[in-house]
Amino acid sequence: VQLVESGGGLVQPGGSLRLSCAASGSVFGINAMGWYRQAPGKARELVAAITREGSTNYADSVKGRFTISGDNAKNTVYLEMNSLKPEDTAVYYCNADRVVTAGSIEYNIWGRGTQVTVSS
Repeated sequence: VQLVESGGGLVQPGGSLRLSCAASGSVFGINAMGWYRQAPGKARELVAAITREGSTNYADSVKGRFTISGDNAKNTVYLEMNSLKPEDTAVYYCNADRVVTAGSIEYNIWGRGTQVTVSS
């Protein structure tokens, strides 16, 4: 199973971006997916997460600005980011937990990350 992220880039403060992450392979279901980010010199932190049932969790720093959503049929998660700030600049990583495949159950899978830069 691989997670493929897309949608990062350079945006001005106050702008918006939409990140996507799709799980490839023979995936039957995913228990939860989320987005983490890591800025230079800082630890990786949770940005937002969503369960298969649709329950969501957000970091306080992004509440009201970011929205996570998922498509279970496509094994895909999205992160809509609005009112972006320079402090949102980081590499954003997709994570999937308890991924059921044809031959196994895999836990805590990470994507390679996509760069988000907020700068004027």
